[in-house]
Amino acid sequence: MSSDTMRGPADVEDMVRAVLAGEVDLLIGTQIVAKGYHFPQLTLVGVVDADLGLSGGDLRAAERTFQLLAQVAGRAGRADRPGRVLLQTYMPEHPVMEALVKRDRDAFLAAEADARREFAWPPFGRLAGLILSGRDASEIERTGRALARTAPRSDSVHVLGPAPAPYALLRGRHRYRLLVKAERGINLQAYFAAWLPQVKIPNRVRLKVDIDPYSFL
Repeated sequence: MSSDTMRGPADVEDMVRAVLAGEVDLLIGTQIVAKGYHFPQLTLVGVVDADLGLSGGDLRAAERTFQLLAQVAGRAGRADRPGRVLLQTYMPEHPVMEALVKRDRDAFLAAEADARREFAWPPFGRLAGLILSGRDASEIERTGRALARTAPRSDSVHVLGPAPAPYALLRGRHRYRLLVKAERGINLQAYFAAWLPQVKIPNRVRLKVDIDPYSFL
């Protein structure tokens, strides 16, 4: 069950019907199987590389992973028979994995908030992402370095990068990223208005600015 095999709502309905009718004994799929399906006969859930989402430079990686794994774990044992969940991980000591084992969501959220508060990450600070993309990786890197050199200096704003983005190559385009970390009260729009016009972006390079981004990939 994946986006490649489920072409539309009709395919999903057919698969759900087959599972409920007992025509399917083993369901293998991607994240879409974690959605809110109710399969009363499902008693065993296994996740391969359950910690894969914890890497990649996304600030919300831990909370996203916790949410996804808790959701897929909830597919097992929803009726009168108990369920069992197996998570394959190389980091069993990670707070996400420990919280899942203990079924302690509140403790995980509190620890996550404390860590962000300590380093002034959102929501206790602000972030903005600048993504440069194009066909020529060296040209993108040069442009990123030029942006970093001309960034206005401030004790309240720190520019990190440039570095290859977590998705360094997407649809044939190379991607570099700069992160701007600022205190909560900083007007980032004004900061960018004073900064970005100082650098001429080549026509072949695309610049995307995302203030308070939901995703950092």
